[in-house]
Amino acid sequence: MQIYLVGGAVRDQLLGLEIKDRDHVVVGATEQQMLELGYRQVGKDFPVFLHPKTQEEYALARTERKTGRGYGGFSCYASPDVTLEQDLLRRDLTINAMALDDDGHLYDPFNGERDLQQKLLRHVSPAFIEDPLRVLRVARFAARYAPLGFKVADETLALMQQIAASGELQALTAERVWQELEKVLQCDEPQVFFEVLRASQSLQPLMPELDALFGIPQPAKWHPEIDTGIHTMMALKQAARLTSDTQVRFATLVHDLGKALTPKELLPKHHGHGQRGLVPIRQLCERLRIPAEYRDLALLASDQHQNIHILEELRAETILKLFDKADFWRKPARLRQLALICQADATGRLGLEQQKYPQAQLLQQLFDAAVAVNVQPIIDAGYQGQAIRQQLNLQRLEQIRLVKEKHAKSNPIC
Repeated sequence: MQIYLVGGAVRDQLLGLEIKDRDHVVVGATEQQMLELGYRQVGKDFPVFLHPKTQEEYALARTERKTGRGYGGFSCYASPDVTLEQDLLRRDLTINAMALDDDGHLYDPFNGERDLQQKLLRHVSPAFIEDPLRVLRVARFAARYAPLGFKVADETLALMQQIAASGELQALTAERVWQELEKVLQCDEPQVFFEVLRASQSLQPLMPELDALFGIPQPAKWHPEIDTGIHTMMALKQAARLTSDTQVRFATLVHDLGKALTPKELLPKHHGHGQRGLVPIRQLCERLRIPAEYRDLALLASDQHQNIHILEELRAETILKLFDKADFWRKPARLRQLALICQADATGRLGLEQQKYPQAQLLQQLFDAAVAVNVQPIIDAGYQGQAIRQQLNLQRLEQIRLVKEKHAKSNPIC
């Protein structure tokens, strides 16, 4: 029996990064031997065991054979006669196909260390095309390691395009796609994931609502980058710079889906695109089974981001309706989230990446004034039933107007 540290732990150790998960492969052992040593078996499709003390994963060396569609269409063969090289051969990328023994000796049959040095994401073998999930994984690795300068090798991108053309991406389950997408939204450069998917012709079959934005023009006065797809990627990059909140990042990603539905005769203007975007957002979230809290914030952002941009111009009544619609009263954290999405949208434009976004502070000031109105004096004054709500709204409107007046005096229009 020989045990090796494999996969991401080896890769990140060579890159000098923090190792989050340690996976091992066991060569020359049987399931019975592992059980006798106290390991607990957890693998359903192939033999995986948890170490009795560390709870780290130990998998028996195995080979795989394609037997059906999708990433689950494989049969596995695990036996003491499977070699380390055979086990590494079935992995996706060369940088994930290295192993370390207990003495620190590196086993690198597919030149993963060289590709680390060259900052290349390259497939191990032509069998790469057998698993459609690898398209998502490679795109995610591209996003994760983009800050280090990593790129997808041309020949690997070509294989990803083959997978997209084969129709195999449609065999991926919604849960698996969302699992990869949620991980991507935690990366520092999440927009790279979608750029790689588009380069591999995989964005359209996976997220057609997003793919449809590329090539849609916008007024150059407001969007010097012109292309809506490019703007969306720039906005997502800004959202990642502003916050680690994955809900904010997702809402930013889909905030302009309605622009793909603008009638051609109206282009490059997009009046009402926020409301048109509600249907494709719902479709996307339903198809990929995206959690409700992500969906709800995305719908709110699509519906209201234009109002936040022109907050100074809105009437007090419109602002109060916005607060009600967003339900800031019960969910005040949403205000900060919405403000961040709008800031990412405003700064995700060519040459405007560093501009200030005073609307965020004004939105908070307006809400603070409105929410500070105490309902108890209204009740004490004898108002009952619906009249309480009416009086509460009247006083809130008055406070909103006062803040607007003060803001206007402090920020006169030249």
